[in-house]
Amino acid sequence: MLNNNQSRKVAVVGYNRIPFARQNTAYAMAGNKDMMVAALNGLIDRYKLQGQLLGEVAGGAVIKSSADLNLMRECVLSTSLDPATPACDLQQACDTGIESAVYVANKIALGQIDAGIAGGVDSTSQVPLLFGNRLTQILLAARRAKTTGERLKQILKIRIKDWAPAPPENVEPRTGLSMGGHTEISAKYYGITREEQDQLSYESHQKMAKAYDEGFFNDMITPFMGLDRDNNLRRDTTLEKLAKLKPAFDKVNGTMTAGNSTPLTDGASCVLLASEDWAKEHNLPVLAYITFAELAAIEYVKDQQNLLLSPITASNRMLKKAGLTLQDFDFYEIHEAFAAQVATTLKIWESEELSKTFGYPALGKIDRSKLNVKGSSLAAAHPFAATGGRIIATMAKLLHQKGSGRGFISVCAAGGQGITMIMEK
Repeated sequence: MLNNNQSRKVAVVGYNRIPFARQNTAYAMAGNKDMMVAALNGLIDRYKLQGQLLGEVAGGAVIKSSADLNLMRECVLSTSLDPATPACDLQQACDTGIESAVYVANKIALGQIDAGIAGGVDSTSQVPLLFGNRLTQILLAARRAKTTGERLKQILKIRIKDWAPAPPENVEPRTGLSMGGHTEISAKYYGITREEQDQLSYESHQKMAKAYDEGFFNDMITPFMGLDRDNNLRRDTTLEKLAKLKPAFDKVNGTMTAGNSTPLTDGASCVLLASEDWAKEHNLPVLAYITFAELAAIEYVKDQQNLLLSPITASNRMLKKAGLTLQDFDFYEIHEAFAAQVATTLKIWESEELSKTFGYPALGKIDRSKLNVKGSSLAAAHPFAATGGRIIATMAKLLHQKGSGRGFISVCAAGGQGITMIMEK
């Protein structure tokens, strides 16, 4: 991200999301556009943006169908924003929401736009169904046919079994393993225990339940389709209940369960970013500034234990550019794709030996009392592209409430990628 004397400061001035819902529950009948429009409309209503011409709206979905063509632009046209507001689709797996914010922030910093919205959405309930290659080829041949007879000849080739859809696979194409499968390897390789994972999950649920009770999320969420809070939250979970769950990825020797991993989820989120002048003109407080961000990727086909560990590289690069240490922060938001991933990241940061394998010195320990203080993805769950907006919003509000300080964000993603960000007040 551009950060020099010629660039403008980029402020987070607003946020909104809909509650997140586990797959095939409250939002089973809602598509990506439905959810993203709901999140945007909530933002527009909260900050009185009706009729406003913004510089750009950027975001996207990890799971898209052909019906989601030009998704963000279509969503904008379904809101009360000025229809002249441009929009674009971005997709970078679980980094999508954060990367969208970096995209908009850089345009503001460069003076290309004064304000914009970054967002993300995903429906895992309405996954596009793909049919086998045989049926596809027959239907395409029928479409190319010049006569009705030729078309009928092709159609008659179809067999009942051809209509069976190919089950969607949430796996890495180069390894055939799911993110959970890779992270199970990570847990074994780096010696992460079941107890440590369950403890992180328990704390996430307890912190988020407390945050809801305190009203922390009251101005951050727009109710949608009967939900007014994340339905993955288990305020009654206990370490004893978590300990009874069976392994989910390695059924025999695994330590990762449905309780210490995020489920497939539906949801949408967005954040409003602006220059200081725009914020002042529209009477919106600067909640926090986005000051640095770093994207990284890592080899994971050979070193399968490292799929979700590129934030190790990103954090080292970013802190060096910022001239900061890992301990120079008031809050840490580490995306909890899996408790094992969080625990592994913390362990590598603390270990000279492990950090050396990534080519960096150890960053050291963080104060765990400052980590994910309002709960994170293990409690809220994880609609892939929407998680970044949720995390930025949480960090912005924490810094605004404190009145000063720095926040550190880390998000891992499929494909061996990851992104980190610094926010300041």
